[in-house]
Amino acid sequence: MLAKGSEPWLFTAVSITALFAILSRAINSSHLNHVAYMAMALTFFMVLFFRDPERKVEVSDTYMVSPADGTVIDIRDRKICIFMFLQNVHVNRAPISGKIREITYKKGGYLPAFCKDSERNERNEFIIHSKYGDVSVMQIAGTIARRIVSYSRVDDNIEQGQRIGMIRLGSRVDVTIPNNF
Repeated sequence: MLAKGSEPWLFTAVSITALFAILSRAINSSHLNHVAYMAMALTFFMVLFFRDPERKVEVSDTYMVSPADGTVIDIRDRKICIFMFLQNVHVNRAPISGKIREITYKKGGYLPAFCKDSERNERNEFIIHSKYGDVSVMQIAGTIARRIVSYSRVDDNIEQGQRIGMIRLGSRVDVTIPNNF
C-alpha cells in the first residue's frame, strides 16, 4: 500500500524515468542512459519512501503504541522524541484511541530534526483527548522534509494505530504522555 497523497510524487518520478529511458534509446546516448538509471533509482526510492504497510494493532487502553517508525533519540519527563530516518515508514499513527481535540500547524524552518534548534521548524501538533487525559503528537519537519500532511481533523474519533498524518521525506515525531497514564 502507498501513502495517501503520494500519487503526484510517484507519477512525476515515473514520468521523468520514462522520458530519459525513451530519449536514451532514441538518441542512443550513454549519458542519457546513465541519467535514466539514476531516475529509475530515484523512482525506486520514492516508492520505498511512500510505502504504507498495514499494521495490526491490538487496540488497548492499557498501553500506547509508537506514533512513528524510527529511533528514540531523547526522553525527557513524559516526552519521547522519535527520529525517522529515510528508510523508515513516514506515515504517523495515533498512539492511543480518543478524540482529536486540537490540531495546530506552525510554519517554520528546516533545520536537522535531531537538533535542539528544530523547535523552530515547521510542525503540526495533534492533541488527542483520551480517557487518561490529553496526548500530544507533534510532527516536526527536518532538513529534507518540506511538507507535513494531516489525514485527520478536529473532532475526529480515532482508534489506536489509525493513520493520522505523514511527514514527507522524514524527520521527527514527539509524543507527550499525560501524567495519569
